[in-house]
Amino acid sequence: MLPETRYVKASDGVSIAFQVLGNASRDLVWVPGWVSHLEVAWEEPTLARFFERLASFSRLIMFDKRGTGLSDRVPESDLPTLETRMGDVLAVCDAVGSARTALLGVSEGAPMCALFAATYPERTTALVLCGGFARRLRSADYEEGTQAEVYEDILREISDRWGGPVGIDFRAPSRVNDARFRDTWARYLRAGASPGAAIALTQMNREIDVRAVLASIRVPTLVVHRTGDRAISVGAGRSMAEAIPGARFVELPGDDHLPWVGDSERILSEIERFLTGVRGSTGSDRVLGTVLFTDIVGSTELAAEMGDVEWRDLLEAHNGRVRREFERFDGREAKTTGDGFLATFDGPARAVRCANAITQTVREIGLDVRTGLHTGEIQFVNGEVHGIAVHIGARVATMAGAGEVLVSSTVKDLIAGSGLAFADRGDHVLKGVPGMWRLFALVEG
Repeated sequence: MLPETRYVKASDGVSIAFQVLGNASRDLVWVPGWVSHLEVAWEEPTLARFFERLASFSRLIMFDKRGTGLSDRVPESDLPTLETRMGDVLAVCDAVGSARTALLGVSEGAPMCALFAATYPERTTALVLCGGFARRLRSADYEEGTQAEVYEDILREISDRWGGPVGIDFRAPSRVNDARFRDTWARYLRAGASPGAAIALTQMNREIDVRAVLASIRVPTLVVHRTGDRAISVGAGRSMAEAIPGARFVELPGDDHLPWVGDSERILSEIERFLTGVRGSTGSDRVLGTVLFTDIVGSTELAAEMGDVEWRDLLEAHNGRVRREFERFDGREAKTTGDGFLATFDGPARAVRCANAITQTVREIGLDVRTGLHTGEIQFVNGEVHGIAVHIGARVATMAGAGEVLVSSTVKDLIAGSGLAFADRGDHVLKGVPGMWRLFALVEG
């Protein structure tokens, strides 16, 4: 069920839409970047999981800034300044009885949060800035900003292509070939703002410069930025952290700007550890899980036959399809091996169905994959998965034939009654694993 959408009137009578999720003692306000829509956001699984994870260690307070989403639309000439946005945050916090809160500002939400923390330190417990900036445009004394001509290109794209997945190539490059994500992103933008409002907001953001206030921030601050962020340079995040007294800067790998895309767990774990002192899932954590390995059959030969460009395009299409199935079946991508993946699941039946779906979907683009699955104890250490179950799963995958979903007897035994049928492939020795292992192949259909 979606959180209830409620409204509060700001000091000037404009209604601000907000939601509250979770009941932890620690309040956290999510300050979105650019445009948002509280209810359409929940249609995107990656964003929904991101919110739910934040709410696992906080009372998460979310809102649509005026002029966007479910909040009152205002004339494009009256879109909110940073000061107005701060007033709206105060109104929402007062409505839910939050006297002091941590702030999580994403992208253009970061400078507003920085200004809020400097202005209202008595209302701010901590500050988290993710993919943010203090100044948007490049200047003689700020090389980390965006060049003016690039900004003009952004404005033209909004003007010419609003209604489609505008900006996905630099906000979520890892999902640029994911048709489902493209459709959801486009709907999120359409619901979030009109074309004119999107242009006006983008033009307004071009004028943001809060560098002068950073030294006045006196609350605990975490700045998180991905190394390859294509929307906001990592240098922008680094310079913010350097200017805020005592701020902690964490640089993480990845090219995506949207924090809920890509390896979002790394970002979430850093935020959780900063706010609670507990790293969460990146600490040592032994659980029973199912590991799934995939591998493209004959990838070396295919790459040599096709040439670099054609093979790279095909590989990107393959990766997008595999990741879409991981998402559909609640799998957690643990690692990519160039032409294959390792993922973990908390349910073996879903893992097998995911493997079958992957086999079918990549066949549509002319590829065969072999997949192997095993269920056992796995351990998460610093975001990576370890354990003998991982080793066994990898060995099972090497035994699979083209287009075959091969599982250990442990997997087969655990999903009795699931309706999935298997063919006995006999006992095998798995290199580096003691004993004999009975393997079974999924019977398609």
